Amino acid sequence: MGQERRDSGIVVPEQWGELSGAPGQGAGSGRGTGSSFPPGRRSSLPPARRSSLPPARRTDAPPLHVPAAGAVARPRTLGVISPFLDGSFWNPVLLGIHDSAQQRGFRTLVLRGTPFEVHAPSLAGEHVDGWIVLIELHGIEALARGRVPFITVGTRAADVACPAVIPDNHGGMRSAVRHLIEHGHRRIAFVGYFDAYDVRERFASYKDTLAEAGIAFDPDLVIRSDNNWYSGGQGAAPALLARLPGCTAAVFATDKNALGMMSQLKAAGVRVPEDLAIIGFDDIPDAESADPPLTTVRQRFEMMGSAACDLLASMIAGEAFPAEGVRTANALAVRSSCGCNTIQEFLDKEDAVPEEDAGGVLARQMVELLLLPQPLPPDLPPTEVWPAVTSLIDGYFAALRGAALPSATELGGACRQAVDITMDVGTLLATIRLLGQFHERRGASLDDTARRRVDAFLELVRLAIARARLEAESQYVRQLGVLARTNYDVSFALLGGTQQATRSLSWLETTTVVWGCLALWDDPQARSRLVVAGAYSRDGSPTPPIGRRCRPEAFLPAAMLPPSAEDGTHMVLLLPIRSARRDWGILVLVGPTLVAMAGDEGTVAIWGTLLGAALERDALVESLSSQHADLQRAYEIERALSETVRELGCPLIPLLPGVLLVPLIGMIDGGRARQVLEKVSEGVSRHRASSVLLDLTGVPFVDARVAETVGMTSRASALLGARVYLVGVRPEIAMSLVGVDLGVLSTFSSLSAALRELAPAGRRARKARRGAR
Repeated sequence: MGQERRDSGIVVPEQWGELSGAPGQGAGSGRGTGSSFPPGRRSSLPPARRSSLPPARRTDAPPLHVPAAGAVARPRTLGVISPFLDGSFWNPVLLGIHDSAQQRGFRTLVLRGTPFEVHAPSLAGEHVDGWIVLIELHGIEALARGRVPFITVGTRAADVACPAVIPDNHGGMRSAVRHLIEHGHRRIAFVGYFDAYDVRERFASYKDTLAEAGIAFDPDLVIRSDNNWYSGGQGAAPALLARLPGCTAAVFATDKNALGMMSQLKAAGVRVPEDLAIIGFDDIPDAESADPPLTTVRQRFEMMGSAACDLLASMIAGEAFPAEGVRTANALAVRSSCGCNTIQEFLDKEDAVPEEDAGGVLARQMVELLLLPQPLPPDLPPTEVWPAVTSLIDGYFAALRGAALPSATELGGACRQAVDITMDVGTLLATIRLLGQFHERRGASLDDTARRRVDAFLELVRLAIARARLEAESQYVRQLGVLARTNYDVSFALLGGTQQATRSLSWLETTTVVWGCLALWDDPQARSRLVVAGAYSRDGSPTPPIGRRCRPEAFLPAAMLPPSAEDGTHMVLLLPIRSARRDWGILVLVGPTLVAMAGDEGTVAIWGTLLGAALERDALVESLSSQHADLQRAYEIERALSETVRELGCPLIPLLPGVLLVPLIGMIDGGRARQVLEKVSEGVSRHRASSVLLDLTGVPFVDARVAETVGMTSRASALLGARVYLVGVRPEIAMSLVGVDLGVLSTFSSLSAALRELAPAGRRARKARRGAR
């Protein structure tokens, strides 16, 4: 929001410059509420006043963190812990906190996650003067043990005493139920997700309001949804359909439940509001563009953020503050889903208009119609909301008189302002109807000539409205195109780039982030130190040195942040980076708002997911590269060992003069058989051996392959004048295996037996035995 009011002078990427409302260019960003619909109702209303704090009931603020002697003074910092950054609740609350903090000169530091996930209050704890926790409270006990004040927003902690900022759930639901009762409904269902604190409060008010009206509570009309989102309403539709037609109306704890349900009801042929009147709660942007437009309890989520900042600032300053916290106001926004026709009812009103102030009254009526169902404060001039409304009114009266009409440029500018206030076509056209009926509403008649001039002028205005509406749609489509291109560029850079590009944060060039820093845990298990792995600066601000180590409590030091973050102009976002297997570290982004940084508020979370995936990929590639190197080394060792084994696979040992011993170990395959034949033939020739001992003791078993090898070796040796003896196997075994004649092959049962026979004394004894025969 700060960026919307001052020019930062920061150069934005080329594609962002295509949009007249580009972030960083001083243009408004519409609602900024995460709507999937083009920004409507960019109201010129001044910022709402801060929610008034109830009378003080507590003055004992927790002690503040005091910098150590000699430490560099730092700005007051509000730490915000939010599990989500996008959507109709989270982003407006963050904007409200940041806007209010900026006005106070505070810095806003946002941590995405729950208190448990961001290791609160450890992470950045030494730089935070107070904590704001949104909705999810897991791990909040750690904050209670800290020495800084903290509050919750949107829920109340059950086991920890701290103030809370909560909407007036009771009053809002009471107005919704009473409105349906005034329509004559008695069988009113309640639909909601009861795990949420707000929903339980709204349900209690629903029961109380029925009792006040004398309507008996029926548990069968209570329908539980699975969540607070559209899918929760869709999933609960069968249960509500089963209660029709006995049930004639329903209140929903959230708009998203109501809108999800309405799509299912329409598919089932149920008409809203004819068959079932519906009222929601929240007034998200989609409520206005629903078919029919959703009557709902309007909340100002930005007001909740502002109230949270005000409350926490009082605690930090040691001022009085309410121990229970603050409840923010809301109001029933009546549209069509409940059975009302607010536009027609407005047009049917009979208002006395003094002649001397006809233009002023008409301007107020036209602005009030555009703002429906939100009222225009009585003391607020209509031109504060719609400055160019007077151009249309002056043109109308000029058409009546036959004078010169406003230029097409003037009409176009006035209609663009109207479209900025509301995108609803029915309301825009109703405003033109109101203008055209002005004289009839005052009881004046027009002659045919004046009527033709007025009708022609009104057609020009309708055409200008249509063009302005189309221009807004086109602008929205162009913005989506820029967002898609930016996301593509970021995705391609993260998932298709190098490790150096990923960690250097160079991919932020395609975004509007002002400054960034990536710090990784040196030990993901211990998480005791963060190490700067990459940094980025668009505005020329210094960046921390790569490799700098920092305790999580001291992260980020003041010297590491740009001036725009120090003075509170820009928001500081700490985004934990995780993948399925690892907690990697923290990505720090500095920019005006989440929408201005990324194009829409949900994209930042996507960046975190992509960055985690890229880091996981890089780690996997490194692991695979390391494994490949290990395998390569193992292959080289195996190859060398194989060569050694091959060399030793058929060793030739000159055992006695003329006697070679060939001990064989292991299996004998085709390659080994050739090796034995070659080595024995070579050994017989080289050593002039007359006897070869083939020792098969180390061969696991003698099969046909072994027998064939022995046979070939025996025949080859015989050709060279040597005789082969088998050691360790009986010849009948070999004969039975191969079924071939092994020639003069002889066998010995053991090597010792062979040596006794082939030694000189043995040979003489053998000759003597042959001579005796």
